[in-house]
Amino acid sequence: MSESLIDADIRQARTLPSRFYTEPEQFNRLKSVFSGWQFAAHSSELDAHTIQPLEHIEAINGESMILVQGDETRCMSNVCTHRGMRLALEPCTKKSLQCRYHGRTFNLDGSFRHMAEFEQVYNFPDEGDDLPQFPLKQWMGMFFTAQGEAMDLPWDMLEERLGFLNPESFTHDETRDRDHSVDANWLLYVDNFLEGFHIPYVHPELNQALDSSGYVTETFDGGVMQIGKAMKGDVKFELPTGHPDEGQDIAAYYLWLFPNMMFNFYPWGLSLNIVVPVSHNTCRVLYRGYVRDAELANEGAGSVLDTVEDQDQWVIEEVQRGMESSVYDRGRYSPTKEQGVHHFHRMLARFLTPQEP
Repeated sequence: MSESLIDADIRQARTLPSRFYTEPEQFNRLKSVFSGWQFAAHSSELDAHTIQPLEHIEAINGESMILVQGDETRCMSNVCTHRGMRLALEPCTKKSLQCRYHGRTFNLDGSFRHMAEFEQVYNFPDEGDDLPQFPLKQWMGMFFTAQGEAMDLPWDMLEERLGFLNPESFTHDETRDRDHSVDANWLLYVDNFLEGFHIPYVHPELNQALDSSGYVTETFDGGVMQIGKAMKGDVKFELPTGHPDEGQDIAAYYLWLFPNMMFNFYPWGLSLNIVVPVSHNTCRVLYRGYVRDAELANEGAGSVLDTVEDQDQWVIEEVQRGMESSVYDRGRYSPTKEQGVHHFHRMLARFLTPQEP
């Protein structure tokens, strides 16, 4: 696949071919897009447990990582350098990391500390006995890490838009957490998230809370921002003076970061969706809730999340079945409603090795 497969001009472009949603080979080709930035945890989770195994990242890209808050916060390998045992099996708070297999012990900065029965080993320990480190980015109280080289994202621009919410003050609410298995390719979940076109048809309850005529989609390198306008009299953000959207009645900011992270900001707080690829026709969607003002949780666009999530899963499972059709391959984009989907497909194209269409 080359970038030219998705035309830069949305008015004449055709969507991603159906084989990318239905064939194991194409699913495997896309695995490389998950080596960049991934959400690790919110700072409030480290307040509860200073050692956080990042199980969701291991599910996404196969790398076992751990987030540790010691003299500073670090992301490092969660694999013992002796025989490969995973070190932290659940969130906890400890002064050191000890392998449950043979007792090798590490300091909270990842450096080797102690190992019994190794007195006769030459040149031991050396740097290879320390835990490898991964890059770590803190943004508005949220930590992100990467397995490989990560694209630079416009963190400052996004903070200018969302920083007034003070997300670092949010607290993790475990009662809002969900883990859903969906019988659809992960691409379909992202495609669906990146357009509000379907809201009147799929989400009647959400449609009553959002003014669809004022729905806005903005694209940028590395992501998409969608802005949902509130119906008259419904709950909305109190925007500060000088905010880029000052004077507008905004019910929700829907931020997507490539390739699989969705940050849904409502007046009550943040609902985070992380899509985990499983196979060419299945995925998992992890939902995490971080609360700013619980009293607002039953009002407006952010009050019907479980219903909306069920509706989204229903529709993309039906689309997955349609993608298997022998007579369907590609569609066209709406230039006014599907800019986000087009942007996503263009980004995918840049990350793939050229191949015959």
